[in-house]
Amino acid sequence: MTLHLVRHGRPLVDRTRPAAEWELDPAGFDDVWALRESGRLPEDAAWFCSPEPKAVATAQLLTEGDVGIVEDLREQVRDSTDWLDDHDAVVRLAFAQPDRPAHPGWEPLATCRDRTLTAVRRILDVHAGEDVVLVGHGTAWTLVVAGLTGAPPDLVRWAALAMPDVLVVPPA
Repeated sequence: MTLHLVRHGRPLVDRTRPAAEWELDPAGFDDVWALRESGRLPEDAAWFCSPEPKAVATAQLLTEGDVGIVEDLREQVRDSTDWLDDHDAVVRLAFAQPDRPAHPGWEPLATCRDRTLTAVRRILDVHAGEDVVLVGHGTAWTLVVAGLTGAPPDLVRWAALAMPDVLVVPPA
């Protein structure tokens, strides 16, 4: 069993709405289709995704099969519509201080970690022995990889994630 964590494709940014409401940018569909054709994802797997529109649309472009939508796979809750010129620096602050909101309206990363890791472990328990593909978000997946491997969050890898991209977690 191998876990494939797919970061969604490029979103259509709408500064008037929280990022959780953003749709997938049609200009980025080719990138998602390229991932589908790349051979990096298993043909036979259990598929699940975050409920966020950009994640659902990415999953629908990646597979013809059924995709379960799991509420707890959503990204770190960021209800603010504040535009942050240095978004990466604020996310890095969230990783450095996971028990505190890094910005008003943001969920503490410890809460995001606990929620997503619990959901992922539940999915893996139900689908033991199967490949699993989860489509979601870079920050949440960075926390999941750290939680499953016991390593600290890899912020270099987080910063390098493309849209879309895949993190592969081999069987433990």
